[in-house]
Amino acid sequence: MCQRARVIVAVVYVSYIHGMDILERAEGFEWDDGNRRKSADKHDVTPDEAQQVFSNEPLLLMDDRMHSGHEPRFHAYGQTNAGRLLQISFTLRDGGRTIRVISSRPMSRRERERYADES
Repeated sequence: MCQRARVIVAVVYVSYIHGMDILERAEGFEWDDGNRRKSADKHDVTPDEAQQVFSNEPLLLMDDRMHSGHEPRFHAYGQTNAGRLLQISFTLRDGGRTIRVISSRPMSRRERERYADES
């Protein structure tokens, strides 16, 4: 299954379960070089792993109202193909066609508990 199809499958799941269809137009990903390095160096999360979260179920999406000053930001909670639980902060660009990753890291204990409860 191609990356776009996986994103669409994840979107359908999230929309059905959580009523959020923010990813319905998503076609790809964009990374700032500094954020990419920080995620890799500080949190040992590769861009491929972060992107896998959007292709796997369950995927929980939440608004990040605290950091949405200039543009809407969101949190994605999900798992990689290897089952690693990650939290991804992101925004949407190009009319929702591009997921711009702001940060990616392993979920905290509290986030893992919430993910288990809500998924």
